[in-house]
Amino acid sequence: MQQETMFGHPKGLFVLFFTEMWERFSFYGMRAILVLYLTALTTDEINPGLGWTSTEALALYGWYGMFVYFMGIFGGAIADKWLGQKKAVIVGGVLIILGQFALTIHNMTMFYAGLVLLVCGVGLLKPNISTMVGGLYPKGDGRRDAGFTLFYIGINIGALAAPLLVGYFGEQVNWHLGFSLAGFGMIVGQIVFVFGGKHLKDVGNLLKHSETEAHLATQPLTKIEKDRVIVLLLSFLIVIVFWAAYEQAGGLMSLYARDSVDRMVWGFEVPTSWFQSLHAFYVVLIGVTVAGLWLKWGNMGKESSAIFKMAVGMIIMSISFLALMGALYDASINVLGKAPIYWLLFSYLLHVIAELSISPVALSFITKLAPTKYASLMMGAYFAIVGIGNKAAGLLGEAAQKAGEMAIFAIIAIACLLVGILLFFLVKKLKALTHGAEEITMV
Repeated sequence: MQQETMFGHPKGLFVLFFTEMWERFSFYGMRAILVLYLTALTTDEINPGLGWTSTEALALYGWYGMFVYFMGIFGGAIADKWLGQKKAVIVGGVLIILGQFALTIHNMTMFYAGLVLLVCGVGLLKPNISTMVGGLYPKGDGRRDAGFTLFYIGINIGALAAPLLVGYFGEQVNWHLGFSLAGFGMIVGQIVFVFGGKHLKDVGNLLKHSETEAHLATQPLTKIEKDRVIVLLLSFLIVIVFWAAYEQAGGLMSLYARDSVDRMVWGFEVPTSWFQSLHAFYVVLIGVTVAGLWLKWGNMGKESSAIFKMAVGMIIMSISFLALMGALYDASINVLGKAPIYWLLFSYLLHVIAELSISPVALSFITKLAPTKYASLMMGAYFAIVGIGNKAAGLLGEAAQKAGEMAIFAIIAIACLLVGILLFFLVKKLKALTHGAEEITMV
């Protein structure tokens, strides 16, 4: 059946683009104010929070981040066995809406129920809508990479707008209004998905596995496949360290920005939650440039394998935390006890450069190296590993409340640096274990 196209791509891509944009608006909007809401004083007459300690808030943040990504494994399995991807996205969206509005009720039972609903909803929606994008294109279709790039842009538009809107109204007006805006964003996303369903008729339906797939599932792994799995497992360890560092943005770095950074710019105090939009802003600003530089680097005959890119990314992430240590030193000698805002802006920029060298590369790596019989399992395992990284981020944030921010920033910087250096030494050996798969890894 001939697909209707827009700008050279199936119209269904733009339905998924806008659905995911609003889902990410909902997700990152809630994420931008969660820790701030938890730690806001209950005695604040204008906009009271829950009055938790920073340690308690960061602990919950870590658990929430872990379970959100862990649920992706179950979300994928539920779609494969019972619902199909399309219905899983709808059910997930409804759960997210219910979860966001549960957070608007000032009651601890509703608060925890809201978090559970959000975890289940994101777990159903996130992995399945991404899979549907791939289902829009037949195998070998040259438009696939460009399609995923457009989809990624949608993610970052939502992630950019959410902290600015949800963060501002939540932090400056009322926390519950912020959660409501995140909920309304998901409602818009669901409306787009349901009414755009006519462009997704042949995508995301529940399918029965073929006899060929069933036969492959019973075959043992070959020597090449086993070698590739070893490389994948090592890359998962890298991902844990990376996300443990990266997710400080929504926890420890958010509290640090609130308490220890001079946020006054031309007489306007920048809301703390706005810093959560910097990642997406920088991705939109420099994403194409970074991708172009890596492509040019590879065309010059230089080493540009996924492992090499990850090594570079880890070292850049290390430098970003050295910048935060510089901010802490600046604050210690400042009369006001606060660091200039440019330290934080610079650190977030380095975070994104590191992200562009690791996160999409890791996803591509999985699709190239995972054995056919374990392709879905490996992708689910990746999201679980991201979840572990989120939990590790929370634990580091908790530790900072006792050991101090300088100590934790130093530990993260050293860990990222050591991983990066180790990868440089292992590039050739690990590349050999991929048995040529690296040659077709294009990110």
